[in-house]
Amino acid sequence: MRKKSRSLINPWRLPIVVLLSLLALSHPMAFGAEPTIVVDVEKSGDAFLVNALLDVQVPLDVAWGVFVDIDHMTDFLENMTFSKIMSRTGNILVARQDGVARFGPFSFSFVSEREIRLDPMRRIATRNVSGTLKRMQSEATFVAADQGVRIKYSAEIVPDSLLAQLFGQSIVRHEVNEQFLSMTKEMLRRYAAATGAGNSSAMPAGAAAGN
Repeated sequence: MRKKSRSLINPWRLPIVVLLSLLALSHPMAFGAEPTIVVDVEKSGDAFLVNALLDVQVPLDVAWGVFVDIDHMTDFLENMTFSKIMSRTGNILVARQDGVARFGPFSFSFVSEREIRLDPMRRIATRNVSGTLKRMQSEATFVAADQGVRIKYSAEIVPDSLLAQLFGQSIVRHEVNEQFLSMTKEMLRRYAAATGAGNSSAMPAGAAAGN
């Protein structure tokens, strides 16, 4: 009987976030490297499953500071019209965020009240308490990498809008990608201001997205 040969893994069939993780292990990031954003969105029933990876050449505390600066997110997130911490008990916050998501000629207003659990400098977990989303929960983990930081983000999102369901994956990917681009710009601006570097207008060279 002929012995079955081992099946080989085709790297091009791996999710793009997994590929980036594998490449990052062999090519450590350092200050001066260009930030990289990868967003992967899949549909599962009525939910959209998001996996994203962000590598940026700023210290961990700078990246963390941008993610938790809820009261000032309207200053650097263009789609956000209101963002405020409504209550706080230790490392558990309740925040309200309103805004408008735009995709081509379409726009979708959103209101969200979220419970946010902080594990300082390591993890942020959120879940939707009320608002225009039927369901939303997310997790972001932070790891110092050489002279930069690596952020892994995952989310399960169930939108309430019929149009959001129709254009779902494209809209979700676009919104997550745009949000991370804006947050990366703010991280670089803050780091440049703190160090006196002249790259406050620096932006990621690009963002990759795929299924």
